[in-house]
Amino acid sequence: MKTFNTTFSTGVIKYSKFIIYGLLVLVSILLFVNNWQEVYYGGITAWHALVPAIVFLWGENAVKLWGVKKFGGKIACYVFDVLALIVLTVFSNGALISTLYIVILTEFYLTQEKISADIAMGAASLVLFLVSFAVSSTVRNINFNVVSFVTTMFNDLVIIILHFFIVNFTVQIYRKNLEVTKALEELDASNAKLQAAYRELREVAALEERQRIAKDIHDTAGHSITTVIMQTEAARLVIDADPEDAKRKIAAANLQAKHALDELRENVHLLSGASSAPTLRDSLLSIIHDSTDGTNIAVRYDIDDLDVCDAKRRFFSNVLKEGISNGLRHGNATAFYVELKREDPSIRFLLSDNGEGLDLASLKEGFGLKGMHARAEALGGDVWFVTEKGEGFEIHITMPLDGDKGGSV
Repeated sequence: MKTFNTTFSTGVIKYSKFIIYGLLVLVSILLFVNNWQEVYYGGITAWHALVPAIVFLWGENAVKLWGVKKFGGKIACYVFDVLALIVLTVFSNGALISTLYIVILTEFYLTQEKISADIAMGAASLVLFLVSFAVSSTVRNINFNVVSFVTTMFNDLVIIILHFFIVNFTVQIYRKNLEVTKALEELDASNAKLQAAYRELREVAALEERQRIAKDIHDTAGHSITTVIMQTEAARLVIDADPEDAKRKIAAANLQAKHALDELRENVHLLSGASSAPTLRDSLLSIIHDSTDGTNIAVRYDIDDLDVCDAKRRFFSNVLKEGISNGLRHGNATAFYVELKREDPSIRFLLSDNGEGLDLASLKEGFGLKGMHARAEALGGDVWFVTEKGEGFEIHITMPLDGDKGGSV
């Protein structure tokens, strides 16, 4: 509320002080002009009391408006206002006294936050207004009659009450308008900050995606090309002694090179911002067709058409490429079986081959298998391997459906 008070004060009080003080001076001068020649009980001429009371009222209100900052100090000023008003009421015909009350009350209403304080001040002012006129009637030896007194004061009382409602209603509307304006400004500022944060987050996400793609190109493609070199070198060494083995190694190297090329193409598409990614089923079928085209490899499959995010699509595609390449290179496999099924709330993947297999206890996970574990874990999934010597090799994966966990790998 302190910030609001400062805003309200600079927006209204700064200018209203001069208006209120000007009205106070004008009304008190008019009151003096209208009453200065009156003679009261004891032979006192009105101007003897009016002049010091008006001058005191001017000085005291100047101090209250521009000198006193704390509310406690202003309370004392309001007490002096009441004393001056009583004197002016006693030594005047009563005209314009209600106007002076209204001017002083206006300043009070403008500086208070709580309506309860305004109500208390308004009620107290009404009582003092009536009391001061009663005292004035007694001093001036006017027969006091309650009915005629209330009738005479009725118009002034109505004006003071209407003034209370009009000023407070206007002030409250203005304050609420300021609060709404301030809230809207804060909301606009918050929205601007959120937009800036969103843009920054989007830039960070884009940078992370580029870094991920660059790492994939470095790791996967580099690993695949290294494997191709090793396979062709091994084929060169055994081509005379074992032509069939050399053919298998060349076929495996050729397939590895195809997979590396496919992955490079996909990463280039991602870097260029291409958004037309194939479905998971299409990606897996494309890899299967590439693997069997022009080779003696047989691949059977049972693949459901599942809707997954790009990260999971790339993961399953890479697993299939890596599994087929490993089966050819290390297990001398000639046939594979691929299965992808939806089993709510998960996806189940299986890749098995008819290769030589090995004892599971002697399995040493290289770059490819370790990468499968890391990527599956990042996507909330799990990978495990089943193998026995002479019984081939199986890769099992369970992965949550989209909506449970997903992201970039």
